[in-house]
Amino acid sequence: MVKICCIGAGYVGGPTMAVIALKCPSIEVAVVDISAPRITAWNSDQLPIYEPGLEEIVKQCRGKNLFFSTAVEKHVSEADIIFVSVNTPTKTQGLGAGKAADLTYWESAARMIADVSKSNKIVVEKSTVPVKTAEAIEKILTHNSKGIKYQILSNPEFLAEGTAIEDLFSPDRVLIGGRETPDGQKATQALKEVYAHWVPEDRIITTNLWSAELSKLAANAFLAQRISSVNAMSALCEATGANISEVAHAVGKDTRIGPKFLNASVGFGGSCFQKDILNLVYICECNGLTEVANYWKQVIKVNDYQKNRFVNRVVSSMFNTVSGKKIAILGFAFKKDTGDTRETPAIDVCKGLLGDKPQLSIYDLQVTEDQIRRDLSMKKFDWDHPIHLQPMSPAAVKEVSVVWDAYEATKGAHGICILTEWDEFKTLDYKKIFDNMQKPAFLFDGRNVVDVEKLREIGFIVYSIGKPLDAWLKDMPAMA
Repeated sequence: MVKICCIGAGYVGGPTMAVIALKCPSIEVAVVDISAPRITAWNSDQLPIYEPGLEEIVKQCRGKNLFFSTAVEKHVSEADIIFVSVNTPTKTQGLGAGKAADLTYWESAARMIADVSKSNKIVVEKSTVPVKTAEAIEKILTHNSKGIKYQILSNPEFLAEGTAIEDLFSPDRVLIGGRETPDGQKATQALKEVYAHWVPEDRIITTNLWSAELSKLAANAFLAQRISSVNAMSALCEATGANISEVAHAVGKDTRIGPKFLNASVGFGGSCFQKDILNLVYICECNGLTEVANYWKQVIKVNDYQKNRFVNRVVSSMFNTVSGKKIAILGFAFKKDTGDTRETPAIDVCKGLLGDKPQLSIYDLQVTEDQIRRDLSMKKFDWDHPIHLQPMSPAAVKEVSVVWDAYEATKGAHGICILTEWDEFKTLDYKKIFDNMQKPAFLFDGRNVVDVEKLREIGFIVYSIGKPLDAWLKDMPAMA
């Protein structure tokens, strides 16, 4: 029986291994992590992450051929194939700070594999890593090999949160990069056979190691660039009276461009886009490609600009101050159908507003109060370190309250900011909300989910990204 072990029980490791276990009943799959609370959660009825469809799969396979354990070394030593899915945070100090990936967790995983292995292993990079990581890992393993052979493969994940299970069931492509040696090709074939249980052969692409590593960074950079492109256009639409939804629709009809990732918003978030682009920038700079690095930097600059622009709109519209005013924040996760808040635009918007001391009342369908408070008290890249290394008890921001109902959040508020596109926000009773707000009542739609005309008829002053401006907002500066 083939045994697979995955080091890291997070957003990538958990769902990926659950689907492999479901689709390959003859393979024993163990997911290991040093965090006991996280493993306990995976073994309970309350999984540590929310992803539609995940719970059913875990319950079906858990205890049969899917196991969650803190016995890291035991499972690693028994496994034939080891997936490594640990954090690769952006460095906060030292060489490459603010851009380069910190490979501390990767390196310690590799050293541990070398320590406990008694048989040949295929080691698969599953976390997003900088190009040439495989080489570093290979060096650690071969220099500590004790006669054991290791083959390193790169098998980047292309999951979108909120649809991860669908993405795993029918992926656009599965990418496997390996060494172009007989042993490397044999290892590639072994991993290919796992996926071939349910993925059509023509969707399993094999490349050399570096192409696979770089393809992941490139894919995320291209997707983020599309969002920054449409967001840059949204600013121009507001200035000229054009409507970004109409422009994006027209542009997306071109089959060479396509309609996906053309929704204007308050900005992109999530654990990958910013981190991977910073990583790409750093690799370009290390290779002397300054112009290429500057090109990709601009994608992040536009994303930051969009968030700042949104905060400025809120403050300037409300008589240039939000001090002491209650502002409802609807949505904190970085996108709908996930409880993930990593790099969510909501953090920067809330922090931007808090500089002026308003009272924020935050409501999200999936994010806990503890998580929201932790996010608002953390430094820029802290979120990507294991939870036991994050600040323990977040300093309570007294201007923030977290509530469990949109009507409670908006009651008595001067303004509302919609920061996540949860479907619920399209169907709220906005007449009831308007009646319970201070007047004039402002609504700032950072996700273009509401019917602007209807809300204006109710009496709201509405700002919707990239849409023709309310007469009220026309004379207000877009950027302070």
